[in-house]
Amino acid sequence: MAERKGRTERVTSEVKVEVEINLDGEGNFDIDTGIPFFDHMLAQFSRHGYFDLDIKAVGDIEVDFHHTVEDVGLALGDAFLKALGDKKSITRFGEAFVPFDETLAFASVDLSGRPYLVYNVSVPKTKVGEFDVELGEEFFKSFSNTLLCNLHIELRYGDNLHHVIEAVFKAVGRALDRASGIDPRSSSVPSTKGKL
Repeated sequence: MAERKGRTERVTSEVKVEVEINLDGEGNFDIDTGIPFFDHMLAQFSRHGYFDLDIKAVGDIEVDFHHTVEDVGLALGDAFLKALGDKKSITRFGEAFVPFDETLAFASVDLSGRPYLVYNVSVPKTKVGEFDVELGEEFFKSFSNTLLCNLHIELRYGDNLHHVIEAVFKAVGRALDRASGIDPRSSSVPSTKGKL
């Protein structure tokens, strides 16, 4: 099987992002966005999705974190899409429940070629450290738009905001690991249309 790797560089007047991903990795990561909590969340995504992930971002974080988080999402989704190639033999659908102490998060994904995000994670508009928790939704919106996937994320329950955001990133990583995995029963694109 050909290596399933993708690389993207995104440069704007606000942010420069470089992303490399290997879908068939071991969960190794080297991540530096200048936002420590965000780096920690991306590390969870990498480790629990078994994606080898390198991300370097330099952005206008002195303004706020929004531009960097959004552009990392756009670049990561694009790199992931490139790594999927023609999508032959992928499982296509994936889902995962992830508990973290008092928190339970759920994610479901369809690598359909049609971007859509449902983010049912009701949390107060506050911060974990210096990280605005609503940036989690911004990240996944950008990510699903460039990966061209249908992504549903739901917080079943949880109180600790660190636990909530971390469980969400882990659940999405696990769901994408399943969806991007190779189904040995198939040698074609998993769609009656013949294309995703």
